[in-house]
Amino acid sequence: MNNTLAQINIFPDGGFKGFGKLGLETAPAMDASVVFTNFISSAIGLVTLIAIIWFVFLVTTGSFAFMTAGGDKQSLETARKKIMSGLIGLMVCIFGIFIIRFIGYLIGIPDILNFVSLFSVLTGNNVIN
Repeated sequence: MNNTLAQINIFPDGGFKGFGKLGLETAPAMDASVVFTNFISSAIGLVTLIAIIWFVFLVTTGSFAFMTAGGDKQSLETARKKIMSGLIGLMVCIFGIFIIRFIGYLIGIPDILNFVSLFSVLTGNNVIN
């Protein structure tokens, strides 16, 4: 048998099947916009969760440093800066979502964080999720 490299069947069972939500055998085929929407939604949720955890960590360590400063002005200032940076970071994360929604409202896409409806508005298709 004289096969070239291109003629060799690497996957004799019909090809690469995949796994997880994108796998062909474990889940029904998904539209690309749904996969993208799930990814972006999960990423936004993960970033928000990390911001909240980081805020709690900074406020806890800053409060502990504030209590144990013992009147040292430099330690008090460092603890105050740590608490304020935690508060500012959390506010930026929360206000970022509101700013994106406000921009969507101004440009006429009120549900801009729902990427399936955003794709349907941009492409002219009536995709309903």
